[in-house]
Amino acid sequence: MKRLWAPWRIDYILDKNKNISCLFCDVSQKNKSRTRDKENLILFRGDHCFVLLNKYPYNNGHLMVVPYMHTSTFEGLSDDMLFEFIRIQRMSVDILKKALNPDGFNIGLNFGKVAGAGMESHMHLHIVPRWTGDTDSMPIIAEVRVMPEHLQKTYKKLLKFFGKRQLKESLS
Repeated sequence: MKRLWAPWRIDYILDKNKNISCLFCDVSQKNKSRTRDKENLILFRGDHCFVLLNKYPYNNGHLMVVPYMHTSTFEGLSDDMLFEFIRIQRMSVDILKKALNPDGFNIGLNFGKVAGAGMESHMHLHIVPRWTGDTDSMPIIAEVRVMPEHLQKTYKKLLKFFGKRQLKESLS
């Protein structure tokens, strides 16, 4: 029998606080000083939204764009917030193209548990890079995803590209 080693999953499985507070509010608002951004896998902070690497990814480089405002839908987000949300999404895709050279992307929002939202109380946009041949039978047969690179290595690789990048730069 073959075994797949995914040690980061146990933190999620055993996390007693995962349903008590809002993960996105906790990592973004309480740590505005940015001292824990590396620990929280935050790659970029804008005025209204931030980007973080998904700790429980579908694929390497799986990012999430999250508004600071706690909302489960677009309701309540100002035009400035929405515009930045989309600009950061575009910037993130551009960076993933340069850093990881994917063949395509899955980009989406899940509103409500029935739609697949694991964190339904705080809206977030998933950006999942995809490569030709990256889908195999493991997710279907064994409900297991094979991750070829450790999260911290992917984080360091992407941080070089996000770095001190400004949103204005992403428009050019």
